[in-house]
Amino acid sequence: MSENFATLSIGETTYKLPIVRGTRGDKAIDIRKLFKETGYMTLDSGYMNTGSCSSSITYLDGAKGILDYRGYAIEDLAKNCTFTEVAYLILHGVLPTFDELKSFKQDMRRFALLHEDMIHFFDHFPPNASPMSILSTTVNSLHNYYPEMDEEDAYGGLTVTTARLLAKTRTIAAFSYKKSIGHPLVYPSPKLNYCENFLNMMFDRPNLPYKIKPEVVSALNKLLILHADHEQNCSTSTVRLVGSSGANLYASISAGVSALWGPLHGGANQAVIVMLEDIYADDKDFEKYIAKAKDKNDPYRLTGFGHRVYKTFDPRAKIIKKACDEIFKKLELEDPLLDIAKELEERVSQDEYFIKRNLYPNVDFYSGIIYRAMGIPTDMFPVMFALGRLPGWIAQWTEMKEDRENARIGRPRQIYTGNKRREYIPMKERG
Repeated sequence: MSENFATLSIGETTYKLPIVRGTRGDKAIDIRKLFKETGYMTLDSGYMNTGSCSSSITYLDGAKGILDYRGYAIEDLAKNCTFTEVAYLILHGVLPTFDELKSFKQDMRRFALLHEDMIHFFDHFPPNASPMSILSTTVNSLHNYYPEMDEEDAYGGLTVTTARLLAKTRTIAAFSYKKSIGHPLVYPSPKLNYCENFLNMMFDRPNLPYKIKPEVVSALNKLLILHADHEQNCSTSTVRLVGSSGANLYASISAGVSALWGPLHGGANQAVIVMLEDIYADDKDFEKYIAKAKDKNDPYRLTGFGHRVYKTFDPRAKIIKKACDEIFKKLELEDPLLDIAKELEERVSQDEYFIKRNLYPNVDFYSGIIYRAMGIPTDMFPVMFALGRLPGWIAQWTEMKEDRENARIGRPRQIYTGNKRREYIPMKERG
């Protein structure tokens, strides 16, 4: 392999394949012309070794436990920024100035309301409808009520479009919860910031006003920041793939919501809570569940441990664990599931089976416990994930759209393993 090319030998023929390098040491072999030149394709189930695009948004090093947004360490952003600042950064590549952030927030206040006709949507979902199905459907419908949102240049550009979508999605999420429990809707307030508004819309009642606690607001900001983007995961790749067909932003985001809905993606922190509840109900029999997870003949797995990319401690999990301890201490809260989680983590961290397999706590392990402390029900956990991931989805969709050099509809290939060509058999001869 030369400095700029890799060689591939098929039979007696050798092919030169360009090597592409990223700014942080990433290396890839460019196979875009492989099929045309050789007649061969690559097979990569789950796309574990396939780079689908070039991107300047998020850098992830799974071996070292590094996660950066636009070159900034996730630890610094979670410590020093609000979610709206990070959303602006992800979209524009720079942290906002005071005036830019002020304008961004003002746009979110201005566009936080939904068209009143859309509110009737919530009346026609069954009471037990999944909040994610409501979110996906309603986000997709935004295009019909706000077609001008597609006209970026005529309507304020990407910043305004993003502000509108962030604000309206937050309103949709809170309204879906209120409708599910039969409570009157709480409209967004221009006096509250992004996270304060969401909490107030979720929990304020005419007979029991909600008291906003800064500790809860701080924790929610951190959780949304930590979920804001994560490279080419399942839902982000879905947003890009749908968008590559020319579908509008709202249809693409709706598809991302649906992808996130899966229990292996956005529903993982729900599964963690169920696991912890099972252990608690089973007299805290940790060894039983650890043994089940280690039994190769048992499909049971400990949820919240290990990650597709990280081969060490998920950097987001460290931040969430600390935030979890802080909010429980400051608010003087107790939750037996937090004690179960800490004990389980301690036991797993000392077990050679899990150590050898790099099964460390991931972002989902403690996030659900914090949401419980806030009063957010488990069926809303994936919605919270979607609220956080929205800036990343929008930035990825925009980056895909603006990449004129590589603009093409996504179309993976396959290796066909079905029947060879067969002769048609008339009905009367089929026995």
